[in-house]
Amino acid sequence: MVAALELYLDVDATRRVRTLWRALEAEGIPTLGSLHQKHRPHVSLAAAHRIDPHAVADALGDLPVGRGLTLSMDFVGQFVGRVLWLGVTVTGELLDHHRRVHERLTAGGVEVWEHYRPGRWVPHCTISLRVPNPMMAPAIRRCLEVLPLSASVIGAAVADHANDISHPL
Repeated sequence: MVAALELYLDVDATRRVRTLWRALEAEGIPTLGSLHQKHRPHVSLAAAHRIDPHAVADALGDLPVGRGLTLSMDFVGQFVGRVLWLGVTVTGELLDHHRRVHERLTAGGVEVWEHYRPGRWVPHCTISLRVPNPMMAPAIRRCLEVLPLSASVIGAAVADHANDISHPL
C-alpha cells in the first residue's frame, strides 16, 4: 500500500495527462489511469506505506499546500522497476514549498519515505508503474508528445487509493 500527499493539476493539464494515459493503455501499457480507477494526475510531495490524513492536516495547519504553484513538466524519466514519469522542472519556489511542507510534517510526527524528503525528492507526475520492457521506448516517445506541459496546482489531498482514502487539504 502507498499513501501520498498529492498536488492536483488544473483542468487542462489533467486532461492532457489523462489523454496520455488512454493512448498508452490503447498500446497495451498499464498506467495510473487504470490502477484502482481512482487516480488523478498529480505530483506527490510525500509518500509512505501509511499516512494519517488527520495528522497531516494538523501538522500542516494553515499552510496552503501547493496553492499558487505552477509546475513545468519538460522531460520524461524512469525509476528502477519500469516506473515512467513526466519530470517537473525544479525551481526555488517549488523546493522552498516542499521544504516548508516537510518541516511541518516532521514537527507533527508524520513519517514519510526518505526519498521524498528535501534533498532527495525528484518531483514527477507518474504515468505508469510497470511499463513492459519492450514497450519502454514507445512509451517514452508517446510521453514526449505531450511535453512541455505547464500546470497550475489547484488542490491537494492525502490519498491512499487502496484503502479508499482521499482527504482534501
